[in-house]
Amino acid sequence: MDWLTNPEIWVAFFTLTALEIVLGIDNIIMISILVSRMPKEMQSRTRLFGLALAMVTRILLLLSISWVMGLTADLFQLFGQGISGRDLILFFGGLFLLWKSSSEIYYSLEGVDETNETPSGGGQFIGTIIQIAIIDIVFSLDSVITAVGMVSQVPVMVAAIIVAVLVMMLASGTISEFIDKHPSLKLLALSFLIVVGTVLIAESFGVHVPKGYVYFAMAFSLAVEALNIRLRRARAEPVHLSRDIPGQ
Repeated sequence: MDWLTNPEIWVAFFTLTALEIVLGIDNIIMISILVSRMPKEMQSRTRLFGLALAMVTRILLLLSISWVMGLTADLFQLFGQGISGRDLILFFGGLFLLWKSSSEIYYSLEGVDETNETPSGGGQFIGTIIQIAIIDIVFSLDSVITAVGMVSQVPVMVAAIIVAVLVMMLASGTISEFIDKHPSLKLLALSFLIVVGTVLIAESFGVHVPKGYVYFAMAFSLAVEALNIRLRRARAEPVHLSRDIPGQ
């Protein structure tokens, strides 16, 4: 029980929890967009199941730390560049994000109705969960490697992941409803997922892109979009004319 009175462990716990929440924002956005095409009665259950799957995925990766760190070892050489298992996961995960985000943008702009092409009921649920699982693995890999580099105690890492996912579960419903109410915000989120996919592909080739730049651009664009939403609301409000006539 000495860990309860160790300030270093608590600092590491809160720092890692905050980091997991920040790294999980793009995961929440992608899950919300995937779930938005499902029937209303299934969206909440699928969203929570997807986040629970993300938690299980990250914990399993943590419990197989030696295997995860082994993914950073080169498997083969390509044009003089070493390619590891992590690079392959980031590359194909980035391609998946590019394809999925571009498809969603196309469907949103063209107004394509997929209800006749998408299986209903259990088939749609399973298909969405498979896509969420792929995204979870891609987004979890770097966060787990980061966690291993920050903290050496596995229980602290597991506790931080559980708390972070619980926070994301509480916020996911609000985020999903907000994205559904504002189509322009959904397009902005999809555009940033294209940026994230591009960054993942660049990372797979050894080109490091500081995440701070990406998150700053996201925060700045969200702030501008928030101003646009407020402006549209102000313009939508009815104008109340005064009954007082000047000079009387």
